[in-house]
Formats: sequence, C-alpha cells, structure tokens
Amino acid sequence: MMKAVWRHLKVWLIPLIVTLIIFLLMRFVFLFGYVPSASMEPTLKTGSMILGNRLDRRFEVGDIVIFRHDGQLLVKRIAAVEGDTVTHKGSSIAVPAGTCYMLGDNAEDSFDSRYWDDPFVPESAIVAKVWLP
Repeated sequence: MMKAVWRHLKVWLIPLIVTLIIFLLMRFVFLFGYVPSASMEPTLKTGSMILGNRLDRRFEVGDIVIFRHDGQLLVKRIAAVEGDTVTHKGSSIAVPAGTCYMLGDNAEDSFDSRYWDDPFVPESAIVAKVWLP
C-alpha cells in the first residue's frame, strides 16, 4: 500500500521539485532577455535573446549589463565606472561612487547616458550582467 502511495506521489513530486528549482534559478540567478532595438548592434542583433547573471555584482568597463532606467529594462555597455572621467554635454565630469556611465555599441541608434539629464546609472539599478549575447 505504501509503495503505491509513494509511486503516485513521486509522479507529482519530482516535476514539482524540478519546476521549483527552475523557478528559483530564473528568479534569483539567471535572467533571460530580449533585445528589442538596434542600440547594441553589431554585438547584439535586434531580436536576439540574451542570458544574464544576476549574482555577479563586479562591474567593469566593457561589461554588457541589463539595468532599469525610467521604468524600462535596457541593455547597454558600461563605458565608465566610479572615478573615471567622461565628457557629458561638453563638460568633463567624474563618475560618482556606486554608478556607471552607459553607452550602446551602435552610437547612431542608441539613447544612452550621452542624452540623459542624469547620465549615471546606480549599480543598484543593474539587474544582471549579460553572459551569452
């Protein structure tokens, strides 16, 4: 009797556990994303799917990241980090602590830090570092 109950329970328990593990990995470790524009071409083609890592919080110049800006998720490359100097709207300014300056790879078709009133993205707004472009 107990074996029959266990067999029946196993049919539901294993898929449930696998589903829970996948859910937790997607919620806290990985982020699948979609590139809706040409702002990162030629590196990331319009319509590409990307995989991001939510756990890696070490950000360096050259990293491609997914971040929140004005209520949207954007994908850009980190062009400068805290302490670096950038030219923004004709003025040289230092990147403040805990922030990054973002640029799209396609300079002609990217709405990025060059055009924002506040050009710096707080590291806390970075959701994931792109692993597989």
